[in-house]
Amino acid sequence: MTISILLLVGMVVCFAAGVAMLLERSLTRMVLGFLLLGNATNLLVFFMSGSFGAAPLFNPDLEPGDYSDPLPQAFILTAIVITFGVTAFLLALVYRSWRLAQADTVEDDEEDIAMRTVDVTADDETFVEADAGDTEFGSAAEAAVATATGPVDLNEVATADDHAGEFDAGDASSPTRATPDAEHDDTPSSDASATTDDPTDEGSRP
Repeated sequence: MTISILLLVGMVVCFAAGVAMLLERSLTRMVLGFLLLGNATNLLVFFMSGSFGAAPLFNPDLEPGDYSDPLPQAFILTAIVITFGVTAFLLALVYRSWRLAQADTVEDDEEDIAMRTVDVTADDETFVEADAGDTEFGSAAEAAVATATGPVDLNEVATADDHAGEFDAGDASSPTRATPDAEHDDTPSSDASATTDDPTDEGSRP
């Protein structure tokens, strides 16, 4: 297939004009730019379809290489239908914009502009306890947050193995744990038995 220079130049012009019009703020120009891009894309697919040939109808007298490829033609037909549907949707948006704002231009959003001018370093969220009484721990919670330096390294936490042998069994500074036998010992003490079995107490009673 010999590509026509005129069609090739027209395709390039359609691509350039379509992209330029899509970058405009006017919705009407955006619709026209979309149409130009659609036509330029159809020309590009047509140029890449290969050489011309016979119609893609079954003919026993023709070789398979003599037929033209029907797939690019189907692509172009589908692209035309899709372009028509999207253009109708864009025209509805233009009509709605004109009815509401009496204009088809896209204005800048003030909130988007404000977000672009925000200093990220100065806008970092920091925890500030405004009223420590709002928590159940009161001022203790505020003090804990103020003195916090970061996460605790578990490798630096002391364990029982680090203090092995530092405390003796009889050391008064080391707490001793009561055994179950000592907690539930029902044996009376010697003082109690002496008080109950003293015979002199019976004689002194009236």
